[in-house]
Amino acid sequence: MQSSDGKTRDLITSRPGAGWDHNMNRHVYHDLEAKHGPHYTVYNRRFMCVYMDDLPTDEGYWLLRQKAACLHTGEWPIEFRGPDAAKLMDLLFVNNCAKVRPGRCGYGIACFDDGGLLVDGVFLRLAEDRFWYVQADGDFINWARAHAKDMDVTITGTDVNVSQIQGPNAMAILEAAAAGGMPQPFGYFGAAQVDFGGQKVWITRTGYTNELGWEFYTEPHHDPTALWAHLEAAGAEHGLRLFGLDSMNIRRIEAGILNAGSDFDETTTPFDVRLGRFVDFDKPEFIGKEALENAAREPRLHGLRVEGGEPRIGGSVRIGEQTVGRITAAAHSPFLQCGIGYALMQSAAHGPGTEVMVETRDGTFLPGQLNDLPFYDQNAEIPRGKKVDIPERPA
Repeated sequence: MQSSDGKTRDLITSRPGAGWDHNMNRHVYHDLEAKHGPHYTVYNRRFMCVYMDDLPTDEGYWLLRQKAACLHTGEWPIEFRGPDAAKLMDLLFVNNCAKVRPGRCGYGIACFDDGGLLVDGVFLRLAEDRFWYVQADGDFINWARAHAKDMDVTITGTDVNVSQIQGPNAMAILEAAAAGGMPQPFGYFGAAQVDFGGQKVWITRTGYTNELGWEFYTEPHHDPTALWAHLEAAGAEHGLRLFGLDSMNIRRIEAGILNAGSDFDETTTPFDVRLGRFVDFDKPEFIGKEALENAAREPRLHGLRVEGGEPRIGGSVRIGEQTVGRITAAAHSPFLQCGIGYALMQSAAHGPGTEVMVETRDGTFLPGQLNDLPFYDQNAEIPRGKKVDIPERPA
């Protein structure tokens, strides 16, 4: 998937009138974002802010790295409920979902029969027979329903909105906001219900940044205005404010986190894009198992560094005059002070350390190098709270 023409992009703005946006949905915090001058993309038929007029992308990045930032996402929780909920999820996903206990989260990856990737996302096990699967953008709910034949399970889309509070001050904000302080236990990929200003809210210790952080889930019975006012007040002394996806996108690339539909799709297997460690071949059955058992195991997706320019999404990666890969994600990293991205190579023969020529946003090719992922914090110690790493902003 390429990004428009590589030079411009199309975003959502609001204007008076009704009609033609009937299949797109505003999240419950849409009006509260208005004062920041938001610009939206459509994700799961929901609006998600990518940029705010009052917060340049680099400023939002440093907010995330040094204090705390909140993004109201377009992710869509789908509910699986019934005696066969765990059975169905174990069929749909390559991971072992049944072993995840209530009150915990897992990472769910779904493949087609040929091993090509369909979607990924985080799931919450709310009870023995009830899950929320917070899917990335893509057509998944009807796929799940089609494979639920003869199973005692109900699959429904929800009106739950997912928001992320991420950054080194995120846990201090949770401690201040939750009645009784930090829930216990609340380890990495934990889930809990907490009292935010008199409202019971599900939270998970997950995120799209590999910073310290958590997510909260606004349900239809909540008062979102009161909920955000409570969280905003708790976060005021810790620097919390809203930001856009552009700022978060830089950090997720640094962290090696993938985006469904662009970094992987039906033409790539989990092994191609460094997700092979999640495939559980000990399970007796899951969709795509036979194909994955016979698939190549070497990764073809790598990080990409280039000095003096920003890679172009959809652009070419070359060795000499030969195109050997394409760029699936790109940004300028204010911390690493270089262009970064992902390169999906045509062959697994080219790995980290390979010198390449990289197509950049201005159409020129600059020298670059394939990089291991993530770019730093290889063992994900920051989001687990095992390492405090608040970088200084370069002069």
